[in-house]
Amino acid sequence: MGEVVNIHDAKTRLSQLVARAERGERITIARGGTPAAQLGPAPRSARPGLPSDDPLLNLDEFAVNGPGGALTNEDIDRLLYGKA
Repeated sequence: MGEVVNIHDAKTRLSQLVARAERGERITIARGGTPAAQLGPAPRSARPGLPSDDPLLNLDEFAVNGPGGALTNEDIDRLLYGKA
């Protein structure tokens, strides 16, 4: 369960306890000797992925048989992203 700290002590040492929680520790905060809350590391956010319709995930839809000729950046944007 980790360290048990009473509320008064937790208020006094909050920044220290938060720093420990950031390093992965779990601290139980008790009121009158009874566990009331837990302090622990925040969940790590997942990196956002590419949307399923992103052209980079669907290259076969955009493939060209043979040389595509001279394409400008604007041509590529229009083909891949529908931009004018």
